[in-house]
Amino acid sequence: MISKQTQEKGILAKFLEQCMRILIIKECRKINKIKINIISSSTQIIRGKIQKLNIMAEDVNYKNLVFDEVELEANELKINFKFINKELYFKNNPIIKFKISISQKSLRTFLLSNNWNWIGNMISKEILNQEKLEDIKINNDELMIKSSKKNNSINEFEKIDIKAEKGKVYLENEKYNKTLKIPFEDKIYVENVSIENNIINFFGTSSISF
Repeated sequence: MISKQTQEKGILAKFLEQCMRILIIKECRKINKIKINIISSSTQIIRGKIQKLNIMAEDVNYKNLVFDEVELEANELKINFKFINKELYFKNNPIIKFKISISQKSLRTFLLSNNWNWIGNMISKEILNQEKLEDIKINNDELMIKSSKKNNSINEFEKIDIKAEKGKVYLENEKYNKTLKIPFEDKIYVENVSIENNIINFFGTSSISF
């Protein structure tokens, strides 16, 4: 027979997971699938502590930034949680580890969108000597970009290298010997970037708050 303490622990964790799910969904325009796992005792939760938190989500649209997969992990979280109105706040500016995966389709969706095409155009200007991003693809684990100048499109795709250094992400074009730092929020520290199976994976850490 399951003890009352075990039942209570399960109820508290599941209740907090559901509240966190609601908060995350509110922050995003779309999430196709999300899984939240809280590892903590009932006593810890009541005292405002979460021992470990894991979040996995697929097909995420956050402020028109499109991600295929997002994995988050955080430890020793201090929270202020009000059970009555389901309000949740993090008290210690926790640091999370993240892995974000982006496919060609997702990359093309937001870099060619009205909200974010300025980044694509900036890439074209800064490292390709062009004015406008026309298309982008990932082929054989290589990032390729096509751009244009005065409505004259370049027929060939240019190879662009992507790397992380000191927490920042850089794009490089060997042909023109030019490098561009991609603008990220200061709280985001990217440790590594890799392309595997035509998917760009970002690994790093960031502080969180909501």
